Amino acid sequence: MLFKRLSPWAPIILSVLRIIAGLLFLEHGMGKLIGWPASDMHPAAMSLPWIAGCIELVGGALITLGLFSRLAAFIASGMCAVAYFLVHAQMGFFPMNNHGEPAILFCFVFFYIVFAGPGPLSVDAAIGKE
Repeated sequence: MLFKRLSPWAPIILSVLRIIAGLLFLEHGMGKLIGWPASDMHPAAMSLPWIAGCIELVGGALITLGLFSRLAAFIASGMCAVAYFLVHAQMGFFPMNNHGEPAILFCFVFFYIVFAGPGPLSVDAAIGKE
């Protein structure tokens, strides 16, 4: 009974999930590209980590705002899958040991957003694209 009363909140919680995941992804890009928050990563321009940082920065901002959400989430999800297999999986099989858990989690959260959409608290919803 209690859980049935939670169902009407699902679209709002989808928006909250999108916003939080987008902000965390944006933080990764900002750390890599502009050094804030402080990060050990300072990739050379046009390197794969730099390109990943650009996708994280722009994609994170778009996903947070809910603008072009499905496309941004699709690109971000793919980037996270590539990052996992090119970087993390090379360091071992288990995600806990190869530090690949964030990449996997971002990949599937963003993949879900591709199909579910951004939710009602988004620029896409406000301009009628959803």
